[in-house]
Amino acid sequence: MSEQAEQIQEARAILRGYRATPRKARQVVDLIRGKGVEEARAILKFTPRHAARTVEKLLRSAVANAAQKAMRDPERLRIVRATVDPGRTFKVMYPRAMGRGNFIRKRSSHITLVVAEDPKLGRSSRRARR
Repeated sequence: MSEQAEQIQEARAILRGYRATPRKARQVVDLIRGKGVEEARAILKFTPRHAARTVEKLLRSAVANAAQKAMRDPERLRIVRATVDPGRTFKVMYPRAMGRGNFIRKRSSHITLVVAEDPKLGRSSRRARR
């Protein structure tokens, strides 16, 4: 198994400190986890969430990183891992009546996308089936 694990090339893109709550960013990332890159782009293009635009940019970055690693065909790439982790939380004091104050938590996220080649995807696999 270790030989197979070494043969699989992965490319990743990481975005740190994205100013959206992890809960909202996860809703977008859950839509594309395990999908092919082209299908994920189509999903993100029509997702009416603010995080969708940022995740789409991050996906383009992961595909560009794959091209740098000589993973030739972007149509054969699949999102193998997509995670959203909590980042730094900024606490802002909001003044209230009678000298009190409430905290507002400004949450951030770390988003990681990992793509790898999938032999089942792409044009070459469709030609082989015919």
